[in-house]
Amino acid sequence: MAATDFKDYYAILGVSKTATPEEVKQAFRKLARKYHPDVNPGNKQAEANFKEVNEAYEVLSDPDKRKKYDQFGQYWKQAGQGFPSGGAGVDMGGFDFSQYGNFDEFINELLGRFGGASPRSGRQNYSYRTSTGRTSSGFSGFNDFGFQDAGAATAQDSEAAIALTFAEAFAGVQKRFSLGNETLDVRIPAGAKPGTRLRVRGKGQINPMTQQRGDLFLKVELQPHSFFQIEGDNLVCEVPITPDEAALGASIDVPTPDGSVNVKLPAGVRSGQSLRLRGKGWHLPKGGRGDQLVKVAIVPPKDLSQQEREYYEKIRAIRTYNPRSHLQQVKL
Repeated sequence: MAATDFKDYYAILGVSKTATPEEVKQAFRKLARKYHPDVNPGNKQAEANFKEVNEAYEVLSDPDKRKKYDQFGQYWKQAGQGFPSGGAGVDMGGFDFSQYGNFDEFINELLGRFGGASPRSGRQNYSYRTSTGRTSSGFSGFNDFGFQDAGAATAQDSEAAIALTFAEAFAGVQKRFSLGNETLDVRIPAGAKPGTRLRVRGKGQINPMTQQRGDLFLKVELQPHSFFQIEGDNLVCEVPITPDEAALGASIDVPTPDGSVNVKLPAGVRSGQSLRLRGKGWHLPKGGRGDQLVKVAIVPPKDLSQQEREYYEKIRAIRTYNPRSHLQQVKL
């Protein structure tokens, strides 16, 4: 990459170099919504900004990539790899790298890192983790003749986040996903949950040495829902009931993904108690459904009519049950 091609990913997302992963994610989401093609139809500048924002987040959200980016700047993608002998479609900014054994030697000498010693006069031991998940030394991958071993230039996988609504994740959906300069149509199967990783083969990073592409892994993120939450394979919701419904029992309607169902409350149900609706939960990977757990919350009325107040006072006057009677025996 030529010096003029360098992109400051921190500046693109509007965060500092010390930003936490959560701050990076929040900045990305804000800008992705701002520049999304659906919000800016036909706006080429917004489309370009959207691609830059995705590119910046792809690097800064990955701990390994961010570490290399912070360490090597514009040359972070070439870090830890041998130099092409010429061509291979890689622009190295016009530098003569023939005097160096590999890219890290050049960077170490240029920046004076790793103890300040010149790699050619005193090599320092260090390691890095590639996106393929294997650890190698800064000088591995080269044999005695200076040629890179075939196994050292492997394709690299990458990961990106994709946000879904509860409805999209529950039923499955075809999503259009922007990745750099590419637009992908990805089929999300029914039952995707937060943290689910979906593989898109052949859409990962391009290895500059072999021009082979790894795979892209999409990590599912769910947008919050106003009523439902997910716990494992179950859906969880909270339903308010009145004090008389709790005392006497009642029949109430409860929303489910399949529509409203009638649920019978037993007399004496307690606040915080959960009722199970079998087979009304989330889709399971091997088929079938989890359960829906209906958590009961007893909610007293804030505004009482005169008649309601009179009846509540009568109930209080004749009530024999004291839910705090056992507290009289409590001592330190």
